[in-house]
Amino acid sequence: MLSLFQYNWQVREDWLQWCETLPVEEFQKERTGGMKSIRETLIHIVDCELLWLNSMLESKIVFEARKEIDDLNAVKAYSTFVKAHTERFIKHLPSDYENVIVNVTRRDKTILHFTQKKILAHIITHEVHHIGQLSIWAREMQLKPVSSDLIMRNFE
Repeated sequence: MLSLFQYNWQVREDWLQWCETLPVEEFQKERTGGMKSIRETLIHIVDCELLWLNSMLESKIVFEARKEIDDLNAVKAYSTFVKAHTERFIKHLPSDYENVIVNVTRRDKTILHFTQKKILAHIITHEVHHIGQLSIWAREMQLKPVSSDLIMRNFE
């Protein structure tokens, strides 16, 4: 499981570096689809990783500067913070994590039940989905997107 997170984090880091070449206006520009901008999509990816990580923890992790994220450096700091907590969690997973049930209360107060394995798989596929959106936007700007070709990457 950790290796797929390492893959995602590597691709995310490459996208964050790719964004360094963009004018701020392009980074923040409202677009069609997804979370409406490159900045907001990257923040959303990290938000969801933290949200689902917190669903599996007794003590919630809080990024105190979350409401102040407005530029690329702040997004990078947020990503680094959440990655460290997620990596620590994964490295200490119980051997039966595929059977550990997590109860998630929705906004409407209904309770859903997922295994830790399913939640971790969701975090992985959620990021892959949004990375695809970033690739589409890069092409719309006539820019080469970050390659997310898993087979060609060294991430373990």
